[in-house]
Amino acid sequence: MDIPNRQIRAVYTDETVTVYQAYKPQIADSAVRNQRFPATWSRERMTWVKPSFTWMMYRSGWATKPRQERVLALEISRDGFEAALAGACLSHWDHATYPDRDAWGSRLHATTVRIQWDPERDLHLRPLAHRSLQLGLAGWATRAYADEWTRKITDVTALAHRTHDLVRAGDPDAAGALLPAERAYPLPAALVPVIGATATP
Repeated sequence: MDIPNRQIRAVYTDETVTVYQAYKPQIADSAVRNQRFPATWSRERMTWVKPSFTWMMYRSGWATKPRQERVLALEISRDGFEAALAGACLSHWDHATYPDRDAWGSRLHATTVRIQWDPERDLHLRPLAHRSLQLGLAGWATRAYADEWTRKITDVTALAHRTHDLVRAGDPDAAGALLPAERAYPLPAALVPVIGATATP
């Protein structure tokens, strides 16, 4: 089955959607232990969340890059997630989403949430034809993400390492069986043009 070029795929329930981030051990330990980000975690800077586990593996080098040695799965409220999407702007002008660069520029300066559609990755971290959502939160959205939307924080570093070990051992089927069961997110129709997603029947 063909996958739409720009589609949000994620692990989700009726109430939450799971996104991933990678951190240094001190931040990860505190976040998992207390089930919230510590006071030292800046709520004033932009933070990027990713619903795709394999894209997070690409970004963090299977949880091996400096200051990205620990991968966290964060279950956040779907209401919060969709509120962020509703207030988002693409990081780069896209003629299919905005009528002209001025319209994009006005939107960009009026929002603090950013969207990027980057190539999804396979188990070997090679780019695929379809895209994956990266959601950049800043301002109100960062504060709400840290202190209101987050419902559960789980350390999935061991899963990352085990999956990578199987890939390196030449057993992609076993590795693929470990991946989180991401499926097409039921994006409200009104949000499809806002984030430049691919419209589906």
